[in-house]
Amino acid sequence: MKRRLAALIVAVGSVAGAAALWRRRSGAGKDRVDVYFADGSMVTFAEGSDEAARLFPIARRILSQARS
Repeated sequence: MKRRLAALIVAVGSVAGAAALWRRRSGAGKDRVDVYFADGSMVTFAEGSDEAARLFPIARRILSQARS
């Protein structure tokens, strides 16, 4: 009984880990802009949206200046 329970726990953990890895990698490479407001709210503009198209050049310029 204990072996089956241990095997079940390992299987569930493996599936959960694989799902987390898949979710993380599927979002990799997609740029996004997170805009934070003074009231604590936030909005995310994903690559391909009109808002992101306007904000990406500004954000990239700021990041390149901060890195130099």
